[in-house]
Amino acid sequence: MLPPQKKPWESMAKGLVLGALFTSFLLLVYSYAVPPLHAGLASTRTPEAAASCSPPALEPEAVIRANGSAGECQPRRNIVFLKTHKTASSTLLNILFRFGQKHRLKFAFPNGRNDFDYPTFFARSLVQDYRPGACFNIICNHMRFHYDEVRGLVPTNAIFITVLRDPARLFESSFHYFGPVVPLTWKLSAGDKLTEFLQDPDRYYDPNGFNAHYLRNLLFFDLGYDNSLDPSSPQVQEHILEVERRFHLVLLQEYFDESLVLLKDLLCWELEDVLYFKLNARRDSPVPRLSGELYGRATAWNMLDSHLYRHFNASFWRKVEAFGRERMAREVAALRHANERMRTICIDGGHAVDAAAIQDEAMQPWQPLGTKSILGYNLKKSIGQRHAQLCRRMLTPEIQYLMDLGANLWVTKLWKFIRDFLRW
Repeated sequence: MLPPQKKPWESMAKGLVLGALFTSFLLLVYSYAVPPLHAGLASTRTPEAAASCSPPALEPEAVIRANGSAGECQPRRNIVFLKTHKTASSTLLNILFRFGQKHRLKFAFPNGRNDFDYPTFFARSLVQDYRPGACFNIICNHMRFHYDEVRGLVPTNAIFITVLRDPARLFESSFHYFGPVVPLTWKLSAGDKLTEFLQDPDRYYDPNGFNAHYLRNLLFFDLGYDNSLDPSSPQVQEHILEVERRFHLVLLQEYFDESLVLLKDLLCWELEDVLYFKLNARRDSPVPRLSGELYGRATAWNMLDSHLYRHFNASFWRKVEAFGRERMAREVAALRHANERMRTICIDGGHAVDAAAIQDEAMQPWQPLGTKSILGYNLKKSIGQRHAQLCRRMLTPEIQYLMDLGANLWVTKLWKFIRDFLRW
């Protein structure tokens, strides 16, 4: 006798119950992994505020040479890099990882994740194995900047750097990358969501919406300022001048090679220290890049970032003039030649490939939710002993490199396991 058949509605009900339970579990994990957005500065300040970095002996305080000057200098090893979003910052992060690993420097790593509980403000207590009075050489993971908290973790001679990007281009990249985790974009049609949003952004945008900061003045937000300020407010210029006082160098993504030449000079590093391959790059979108009217709309929508970018674009070229145009051209050519040489030595096929074509799991970059649009590389199988280690380090994605350096990323790894299980 055949066993009685389950009614279809019973199977459906069980599926719904299991689905609800699993969704609740994911929300619980996510609520732990993603802190509330609107925590104020006061709530993030480390209680032991007075116990700032107190190294037994600072490294010799090398004079930061003026661009173009002659004479010897000592390599700078204490560095704070404010890693902004969608600005080629992952490429610069790899440069800092390699330098720190090469010289056995002490990194301030996040605890559990690959960022410092972004989008809440940075606090010293978020650093892995933090103890009051602890000193670090390099801080470089994503955070929402809090100058006093960061300043207390590094010696007084630390160099502060960050990188900016044309706000319209940054907005475009951020919209495509983070859109799936910004609920306010879900009501957009399935066609060209970016164009639809820019036609009437106020219709869709809610500054208090979950992850809404990704879609307006993201640079201002990452720097720790209110990204909803009125662009005509005097606070905007005050904040910009404060950034200028705090940061020794502001790099520009559009002039990345020139930026690295200035950085190399500022830090008194060698050419090998700033070699790079472009990491975390997005596959070309089938939707055309912003142009004409839409570019203007994106710029106007991100007006705080536009003011910021214009200011530092001007100061960047003043630094280039001080460095010397001809000298800059020579050094950029040398950097590009060295990068091209490493490309032929290290990369199988000589170019980046889609995620599905990456053969080594250790070379798989982190992908945005719901799509695999980030390119990666295949390491050549036969590389001489002289370059094998450097090639691997230059091509290692951020998450894997963090784990290689000893960062505890249990939340990130759990989230990856869940995503892989659900094929997100």
